[in-house]
Amino acid sequence: MEKKKIMLSVALAVNNEENNIRACLSSIADIAGEIVVVDGGSTDKTAEIAKEFGAKIIQTDNPPIFHINKQKALDACQGDWIIQLDADEVVTGELKKEIEVIITNQEPINGYYIPRRNYFLGHFMRKGGQYPDYVIRLVRRGKARFPCKSVHEQIEIEGKVGYLKNPLLHYSYRSIAEYWKKANTYITLSTLELKKKNIKISFLSCIQYSLIKPIQTFFSLFIRHKGFMDGVYGFLFALFSSLHYPIAWRKYVSGI
Repeated sequence: MEKKKIMLSVALAVNNEENNIRACLSSIADIAGEIVVVDGGSTDKTAEIAKEFGAKIIQTDNPPIFHINKQKALDACQGDWIIQLDADEVVTGELKKEIEVIITNQEPINGYYIPRRNYFLGHFMRKGGQYPDYVIRLVRRGKARFPCKSVHEQIEIEGKVGYLKNPLLHYSYRSIAEYWKKANTYITLSTLELKKKNIKISFLSCIQYSLIKPIQTFFSLFIRHKGFMDGVYGFLFALFSSLHYPIAWRKYVSGI
């Protein structure tokens, strides 16, 4: 019997995402030919829930640069097209229809940016660099790769890149506690980057990371990117984001 051709694969790298993964997979499973989940040692029911959707589970460790596991998921996919998702993301009906059209046409494009709507403390952000937050997520198999060097990197595409219109919903920060739990991961990676660069500890570098960069970040998000249009949510997001630098610097100086 001829093997059925897989048009669309879904790729996820996860760790302890039992509260999110069901909604994520439910939003895309009906048009997916396969689901590949790279599990970085979850101790909850993440893998069990993914198996309910027929997912192929790849068990591994949970490296600090989590794009390493995302690349493992991409490498394991067999579909002509791959949509790479985080467990706290949901594909809307409109976006799903748009994806179905893309994967069946013959456009010479190997990757697509998708606008994300980021959720912060019960509010979908409209500005502040949080919408439209374009991320490359729909890619042609064999034409996309994560550099796996930085937490803030995008997938690199070989060839042309296009843009989709309908947004991906990102339920990133439902509470302040959840924000800082996730932020601590990014802050730790920023600390490691400071160590890698071997930044000299001096009065000037202290001022740079404890004062100048936080102020620049706050004004960039709240003023330049119009975070003020989200009111108190925009203010809090800009404030919290600005604190990443001094916290990372304190950890670096303390040798944590």
